[in-house]
Amino acid sequence: MERYYQQEAECASREEITKIQNEKLVEQVRHVWDNVPYYRKKMEKAGVTPDDIKSIEDLHKLPFMSKTDLRETYPDGLLGVPRKDVVRIHSTSGTTGKRVIAYYSQEDLDMWETCCARALVAAGATDEDVVQVSYGYGLFTGGLGLHGGSQKVGCMTVPMSSGNTERQIMFIRDLNASVICCTPSYAAYLGETMVEMGLGPDDIPLKAGIFGAEAWSEEMRKNIEATLGIKAYDIYGLTELSGPGVAYECSEQHGMHINEDHFIAEIIDPDTLEVLPDGSTGELVFTAIDKKAFPMMRYRTKDICRLTREKCSCGRTFIRMAKPMGRSDDMLIIRGVNVFPSQIETVLLEHGYQANYQIIVDRVNNTDTFDIQVEMTPEMFTDNVSDITKAQNELMSGLVNMLGIKAKVTLVAPQTIARSEGKAVRVIDKRKI
Repeated sequence: MERYYQQEAECASREEITKIQNEKLVEQVRHVWDNVPYYRKKMEKAGVTPDDIKSIEDLHKLPFMSKTDLRETYPDGLLGVPRKDVVRIHSTSGTTGKRVIAYYSQEDLDMWETCCARALVAAGATDEDVVQVSYGYGLFTGGLGLHGGSQKVGCMTVPMSSGNTERQIMFIRDLNASVICCTPSYAAYLGETMVEMGLGPDDIPLKAGIFGAEAWSEEMRKNIEATLGIKAYDIYGLTELSGPGVAYECSEQHGMHINEDHFIAEIIDPDTLEVLPDGSTGELVFTAIDKKAFPMMRYRTKDICRLTREKCSCGRTFIRMAKPMGRSDDMLIIRGVNVFPSQIETVLLEHGYQANYQIIVDRVNNTDTFDIQVEMTPEMFTDNVSDITKAQNELMSGLVNMLGIKAKVTLVAPQTIARSEGKAVRVIDKRKI
């Protein structure tokens, strides 16, 4: 039987959801106009005033926000409330430029934790469960977001953070943890470590895992589920919007339900910026309609996916987003071809490899080189050169069929690609472009 954290909201009619969105959007646009001078100037430049926004039908009139805007306004140029009303901040990793600092009022935190609580209950959590939160804590949103959601549900919450994998497994067993929250790559590493310790799914009490913060494929989901003996749920979020919990999977696992009473989603053509109809594949754009301290209007996520309003058998009526196929800014253009790491991962898993790989792109004599290092599993490991060559050629053939271009594949020994306790480093692009 499907359970809900807030059934009235999660199963509201389309008319009720639209009414909530209309009211909150109108109020939020006025709030931003009055309190965020930077965005007010963008609206003025676009020839839009709050009076022009009467419902979600007018959303397309508002200007977009992007990572560039956030960097230009660092550290607090987008703050929408007095600093004394800010109770916490979080921040992005800053790997592609200046850090983004996101601000939270107490009401913002309550909303965010409620979204995470919905995700946990959708994954089967109750107040009788033990939730081990193995996302990083601190400035990263993963740890504290799921921590707060777990406490709202009433679960015993274990704030493990990431790292110290053997201790993670010890606490899972000793505290009878039934739900784990971490990145999918770390979940895979946990499973790998269990095998090394001589442990199998029957040796741990986990029943579910909530994994996000990086792209992962359906093949990787199946691998994690088999290794840990759990049901693996996807969760989606961005620091710019609040953190994990913007959208979450239910037991049906056919897309993630977007918390539409807090976020409005659009799909746009990333080149023309035209809003596309439901079911189209394009760039995901979000408007946070009741986050006051750091209000995001039409924020371009760079994630490529699609939306569907098809009825879900779980009973929730929120629109669903498909698992992002990649990010427009993480997409590699190699010899003129668009390549997403998730496509490579799919081929590797189809051929029986784990999701331990690294893509290395360079440019030699004005031509892109495309190398993929793939870690063999202990069962596959061999020093027979002809066997390795045959396996590499099979992978290269599979990748050509998937991508349309040739990659050089090198199989490497188990445990030779560096592990990450946070987001996995999949791509090394050495090109000066």
